[in-house]
Amino acid sequence: MYRTHTCGELRISDVGNKVILSGWVQKIRNLGGMTFVDIRDRYGITQLVVDAEINGELSDEVKKLGREYVVQIEGAVAERSSKNPKLPTGEIEILMESVKVLNKSEIPPFTIEDETDGGEELRMKYRYLDIRRNPIKENLELRHRMGFEVRKYLDSLNFVEIETPVLIKSTPEGARDFVVPSRMNRGEFYALPQSPQVFKQLLMVGGMDRYYQIVKCFRDEDLRADRQPEFTQIDCEMSFVDQDDVLNAFEGLAKHLFRELKGIEMDFDFPRMPYSEAMKYYGSDKPDIRFGMKFKDITNTVKGNGFKVFDDAEYVGAICAEGCAGYSRKQLDKLTNFVKRPQVGASGMIYIKYNEDGTVKSSVDKFFAPEKLLEVCEQTDAKPGDLVLILAGGEKKTLGALCELRLEMGNQLGLRDNNKFAPLWVVDFPLLEWDEESERFHAMHHPFTSPRHEDLELLATDPGKVRANAYDLVINGVEIGGGSIRIHDEELQHKMFEALGFSKEEAEEQFGFLMNAFKYGAPPHGGVAFGLDRWVALFTGAESIRDVIAFPKNNAGRDMMIDSPSPLSEEQLNELGIELKDEEREQ
Repeated sequence: MYRTHTCGELRISDVGNKVILSGWVQKIRNLGGMTFVDIRDRYGITQLVVDAEINGELSDEVKKLGREYVVQIEGAVAERSSKNPKLPTGEIEILMESVKVLNKSEIPPFTIEDETDGGEELRMKYRYLDIRRNPIKENLELRHRMGFEVRKYLDSLNFVEIETPVLIKSTPEGARDFVVPSRMNRGEFYALPQSPQVFKQLLMVGGMDRYYQIVKCFRDEDLRADRQPEFTQIDCEMSFVDQDDVLNAFEGLAKHLFRELKGIEMDFDFPRMPYSEAMKYYGSDKPDIRFGMKFKDITNTVKGNGFKVFDDAEYVGAICAEGCAGYSRKQLDKLTNFVKRPQVGASGMIYIKYNEDGTVKSSVDKFFAPEKLLEVCEQTDAKPGDLVLILAGGEKKTLGALCELRLEMGNQLGLRDNNKFAPLWVVDFPLLEWDEESERFHAMHHPFTSPRHEDLELLATDPGKVRANAYDLVINGVEIGGGSIRIHDEELQHKMFEALGFSKEEAEEQFGFLMNAFKYGAPPHGGVAFGLDRWVALFTGAESIRDVIAFPKNNAGRDMMIDSPSPLSEEQLNELGIELKDEEREQ
């Protein structure tokens, strides 16, 4: 028996009991005659103590221990004279009677503490050590509990968990596929699924009615804090439903998770915001509505006053930052430099200070009379003491830059509290978006998304104006997931392919199996897919989804721990019928 209890289990009621504990040495404190050792496992920390006067031989053994040694100890539980209220085990300690080293440890490359001195790349290289730290360990435990609660909720609604294939057919829509060469079918390739989309639709054709899967998905795309090449979806589909049915079912899932995992009761209906409104007032299809600062279109108000920046602009937008009229010149210059950053993209920023005494001061005083500046303040709902910030330029670019400026002001003013959650559904997305490079429309979600019924006639005449029967769940400015009502009619699906520029032959080659299935009575159906990684990151307050994944990859898509991806041998390449180009061989 390696242990009778875990390191987080013993309490004051256990005083006097003989116990065996096993774990890692967290810390050793040698106070002369007394030596204290903190021993740690997944469940917590327990303090051990040995008195040199009582057991000098054991004291000498303990002093030889190092950090992260794996040890087994025996002893008696005693009440601590100096209690630690921050630890569940802080009222007791173990009077050590013996210690056995189960495994020694080299000095770790970083400290195994909640606040570590290890940088992200180093921690990812030694991820198995990083997981010993409480923040990562607790994230993984929350991830486990979330998966359990998702299954429990969906099971209560008669959903069935069904696995779908991992080696599938490559299709041209969406992100770039990861491909897998087939040795048995030389010159042909599988793709790893970006999602189980077509399979869950086929399950609806098969009459399964309600499907879900917590499933790995793969996309070969450039990475950032909320993206990984492999990620986990809560993938769901339902038959005989309309949009309200789907939103109500999965709003229920969100409320269940908040209640069970965060202790937060959301006894209200999530607001629903059209995509057009989200872009108009927030410049984003995933607006953070924890705070106001909505955009105001002041284009017509400020044009025609001889200020070229405004007069030449397609769009002039403003936000009002409450109580910020006291911002210094240095603070305003810093904001101007922020909006000029390439990732924001504005050419500059105009400000109007609406002073407490009712006067106005602006960076464009010489172009605008005080009365005109006050008119702008009134239009933006500014009050004395507020600061109006203005950007101008092309509409799409300026809306995006204004979005970044709004979020930055939200951060500066402490309005983006991680302990506050503001969910909403964004609905009525455009069905299609025009791509200048390929000079054709692409599906904003995927080619199986159903158009809104009232927009069907526009599919042939003005595809860009067709709204999709699609929806995203957004919480605190993060897209947690999204979905749509699907096309279940073969004729409409062919029209969609035509709008996307597919020939009949191309559509048949790529999606013939789905089209064929629709001939045999496909029910109306729709679904949603949530990012499990993003859910967990939201609940833990993690800045990156890497912190909620056991073994993540870095921004270059590399696993620093196992050094992957890696080259294949010539023998393996020959078996697969693959020959590398000369420049790839030289890398």
